[in-house]
Amino acid sequence: MDTTPFTGPTGLTRRRMLGTALALGAAAPLGLASTALAATPTAVTSPTAPTSPAAPSGTPARITLPEPTGPHRIGTVALHLRDASRPDPFAGPGRFRELMAAVWYPARKAEELPLAPWLSDGALKAFLDDAGYQLPITAGPLTAARLGAPVHRPGHRLPVIVYSHGAHAHRAVNTVVVQELASHGYIVVTVDHTWDAFTEFPDGRVLTPWIEGAPRISPNDCAADARFVLDCVEELAAGRNPDVDGKTLPEGLLGAPDPMDVGMFGWSKGGSATAAVIMADRRVRAGLAIDGPMAAITVTDLDRPFMMLTAEFGRNQNPDAVTFWNHLHGWHLNIQADGVRHLSYEDAAVLMPQVGKLLGIPDAQIQQMVGTLPADRSARIQQSYPLAFFDRHLRHRRSPLLDGPSPKFPEVKFLP
Repeated sequence: MDTTPFTGPTGLTRRRMLGTALALGAAAPLGLASTALAATPTAVTSPTAPTSPAAPSGTPARITLPEPTGPHRIGTVALHLRDASRPDPFAGPGRFRELMAAVWYPARKAEELPLAPWLSDGALKAFLDDAGYQLPITAGPLTAARLGAPVHRPGHRLPVIVYSHGAHAHRAVNTVVVQELASHGYIVVTVDHTWDAFTEFPDGRVLTPWIEGAPRISPNDCAADARFVLDCVEELAAGRNPDVDGKTLPEGLLGAPDPMDVGMFGWSKGGSATAAVIMADRRVRAGLAIDGPMAAITVTDLDRPFMMLTAEFGRNQNPDAVTFWNHLHGWHLNIQADGVRHLSYEDAAVLMPQVGKLLGIPDAQIQQMVGTLPADRSARIQQSYPLAFFDRHLRHRRSPLLDGPSPKFPEVKFLP
């Protein structure tokens, strides 16, 4: 079993990163091998993190996410899933792997429905407590999605994209990308990797990555979660509800996904998981890794499209990325923006500057974590390049954005 601590390229451990600078959206880059320990989990928040600055007096303003740019409104629904093929001894005798997921999709008009929060109240409180930031959950961002809105059905099935998050994170850390894709007509399914995520179940259980003795989740474990999510997509496509509680689904969701038109992307360890899935499962037609370490996975030749959006795990400093790159024999591309860090391509890039203003964190400390790429530019890169990639390879809509350097994005470099 790999017992290497979770660390970033700078040598900082995840808890040190959280305790010193992060409040929203962060996660460490590398996962560990899984174990199965017999124990009974408790719905707890994590141990006390190092002290961080207190919020100023008064109620902080709500932190915001950028609006998606697509022509469609967005809806979302959470799903409670259980993989009966994978026992989870840590959850107790006779228990199987449980996951929380969310489906994002183009929606019909539903302004009377509430906007979905970035994280559920229980998961957000646990996340903020873990980081040691004295922010109320009312400061958490809202998304652009309406809870349970009816699905916009254009007369054909909708392409599907599965998302995998990084270590010690949650399924919301790339909401900027997820809701952008949904606004352009994709169904996107995001999943919390239980025991490596801040996640809340319908019965009120809040689980965190720091529960003592919890199994260490590897990229291959995340890949197994994602492949089970693909099975659930097939259930939805066939008109069957995969929610274990029989939750009422939004109107039009059953039968909407196209199980033959599937992509996947992930950030950090989720990028490694994306690579593992596409190499093992031909249901995935195109894969995108956002600064994925590409470690702890079995690498084989790949003939399908794959794109790498890199920062601190680029090929110039990461031998595992070089090994993976050399096995790509289909369409492939590696791009990187100037001034980026590992957190520059996820929601932290736009949320952390706002958190810094609320808590009085110096700009230099924020830049140490999310890089010097301005938040608005990071958001546009996150919205534009994944969309162009999946449009090209799932919808056959060629975008010049992927053909070479663009004057619209002079900070983005195409790596040979």
